[in-house]
Amino acid sequence: MPKTGYKHGSGRPLGAVSRVRSLTDEQIRSEASRRDMTPLAYMLHVMNDSVVDPIRRDRMAVAAAPFVHPRADIVAAGKKQAAEEQARTIDQGTDWSSLLNRGAGPSETRN
Repeated sequence: MPKTGYKHGSGRPLGAVSRVRSLTDEQIRSEASRRDMTPLAYMLHVMNDSVVDPIRRDRMAVAAAPFVHPRADIVAAGKKQAAEEQARTIDQGTDWSSLLNRGAGPSETRN
């Protein structure tokens, strides 16, 4: 008797209705236009409605998040990059900046 592969009778029966009833894009558009709302306002309305199925509220929150909270474009520098930046600019604005002559090339000499 095989232990792997297809097992007769396993899985969801054909024609069974899914537990999560999802709305089509057309239904969402018609509902939003009927209420005279923008798509974002509709998503926020559904997300904040306590009567609505929690799974649907979660999906609306995920869909609305990019419009309400933009992604961070700049990633914060790590410890190593911050230390390197500090080492490069630590003398600026001090009496030592003129003595170090950082902009001078090998052919230029100090007085």
